[in-house]
Amino acid sequence: MAGDTTRMLLLGAVALFEPVNGYQIRRELMSWQVDRWANINPGSIYHALTSLTEKGHLTRHDLVDNGRPVAVYEISATGRSELERLITTSLRAVDIYNGVSFYAAFSLMPLLDRPAAISHLSVRLQALERTDKEYDAAIGAKSLAAPPHTISGLHLQLDKLRTERAWLVEVLDDVRSGKLAFAGDAPDWTPAADDPGWQMDADRKRYREMLRR
Repeated sequence: MAGDTTRMLLLGAVALFEPVNGYQIRRELMSWQVDRWANINPGSIYHALTSLTEKGHLTRHDLVDNGRPVAVYEISATGRSELERLITTSLRAVDIYNGVSFYAAFSLMPLLDRPAAISHLSVRLQALERTDKEYDAAIGAKSLAAPPHTISGLHLQLDKLRTERAWLVEVLDDVRSGKLAFAGDAPDWTPAADDPGWQMDADRKRYREMLRR
């Protein structure tokens, strides 16, 4: 569901970069191009942050930073539980027609530890194989009551599913071998010197001092 994906991405961004202000969350998510593939309106991000705060999933701190007011967010215990639920569901469940929630969850996998990532992706691989067999058998037996052009379109979706399966086998090899970093590992990627993320990191350290973290 689109609402679940938006909630997952916002909770995940806060969890990755907390304490973090709303503008930084918006800028980071826009750098992921979520407006294009997750249909998140940039202007709706602040409203969503307010909604998640009202639900108790985020904690908002109103600080004065260099003489200007700034709202800074951290994820709460209930927010972490909700984020874990959303990531787990999105990594494991296969929707042959829509892969947006999986892509969002995969983007947030650095929040997981390695055993959890292996477990979720292994379940997904089994689901992909099961879905492939079910639809392939239905098409072969001509048991799907659909017009020919719809069946042809389903063949396209199955080809995409099989491509994902082959890709996922390789990804699991990378996860198991340590090629990809997860929670508790040393970072496996360093942004360019002019990347805005460095300023966000400096702000985070300052916010922590202000919040006495």
